[in-house]
Amino acid sequence: MRKITLIPFCILFVLTCFADKGKKKAINPGSSKDSATIMAQAMLQFADSVNAAMKYETGTVMLKEGNAMLNIAPGFKFLNAEQSQFVLHKVWGNPERPDILGMIVPQNNTPYSDSSYAFIVSYDSMGYVKDDDAKDIDYGKMMKDMKDDEPNVNKERLAGGFPAVRIIGWAEQPYYDQKSKVLHWAKEAKFGDDSTNTLNYEVRVLGRRGVLSLTAIASISELPLVNKDINTVLGMASFTPGNKYADYNSGTDKVALYTVGGLVAGTILTKIGFWAVIAKFFKLIIVGIVAAFYGVRKWLTGKGRKTKEPAPELVASNDTNETV
Repeated sequence: MRKITLIPFCILFVLTCFADKGKKKAINPGSSKDSATIMAQAMLQFADSVNAAMKYETGTVMLKEGNAMLNIAPGFKFLNAEQSQFVLHKVWGNPERPDILGMIVPQNNTPYSDSSYAFIVSYDSMGYVKDDDAKDIDYGKMMKDMKDDEPNVNKERLAGGFPAVRIIGWAEQPYYDQKSKVLHWAKEAKFGDDSTNTLNYEVRVLGRRGVLSLTAIASISELPLVNKDINTVLGMASFTPGNKYADYNSGTDKVALYTVGGLVAGTILTKIGFWAVIAKFFKLIIVGIVAAFYGVRKWLTGKGRKTKEPAPELVASNDTNETV
């Protein structure tokens, strides 16, 4: 794994090019020593090297834990655990997560794509989750109870150095497929004073000894993209023979503390967006900067620019607020 962090470059580039928020500065293409140009070239090279280094998988992917597998559908691709850690930690600026098994992304996307999302894959060996309560859950009441408990949860979050979170509501109400043993739901939340709400789209595939989790990293504006693909994503994950939900042995297998309702309620606030919100923030910054860099490339190479037109201006977007 390459130990190169993108964020310091982003900060330096922003300070260099956009220190004056109220002014737009055009970079002079005739100046070979322009520090902003050098930084832009370095960032372009880094972005290109990251994209080139990603080794995606398709078809059937056997996961390292959980006795589970993914059947990557056409239109998608998979990054293994090591590469996913790199993207999440080094590129998007998240804390490391040792439980991550990989990442599912749309086929045409890269770590720098705008208007996109990624599903992070992980496994929790919590045991066999009983689903007897699934048909009787009142999700409206559950949401009310969780909102009522926000002050207590936020007290702990603030003490731990994390921003307060406010649940807006269900973006998609929880649904449990009794036949396939797949639970999914989506919630909209606001972190701190962030101007953009976060989408947490969660999928849980129940197995004999634990639960396979797929968690989307996205902003609320990307919900239509996720909804468009969710049925395909839901069908990708499964457990191997002998490890499916139906293979449960009451005499030997551990029973989870959570039921289906507990899977939803138990993670709604305590784990919500622990890294997804951070990824969203840095993703927005990085995408904006890299987009600007590709604009710089146009005049550096002469591509896409008419000879009589002035060199394009680089404009920074300042409408994203840091929340962590």
